[in-house]
Amino acid sequence: MSRIIALIIMVIPGILAVYGIKLMRDMTFGLLQPPIPFLWLQFIIGLLLFLGGLSFVAGFIFYRDRKRNKVQKRFARK
Repeated sequence: MSRIIALIIMVIPGILAVYGIKLMRDMTFGLLQPPIPFLWLQFIIGLLLFLGGLSFVAGFIFYRDRKRNKVQKRFARK
C-alpha cells in the first residue's frame, strides 16, 4: 500500500511538469489556452509548472538515494 501511495505522490508532479511543457509548446506555436489571457503569461505558468514538477521528482530521488548511501561523498550526510 505504501508503494502505491509513493507512486501517486510521484505521478502528480510528473503530470504537472508535462502540462507545463504543453503550455510552453502551445505558446511557441501561438495557441492560447482559454483561461490564460496572454501568451507570455502562459509561458511563465508553463515554466513554473515544469520546474516545480521536475524539482519535486529530482528532490525525491535525491532524498531516497541519500538515505540509501548511493550518492557521492560530498552529498552524503555528515
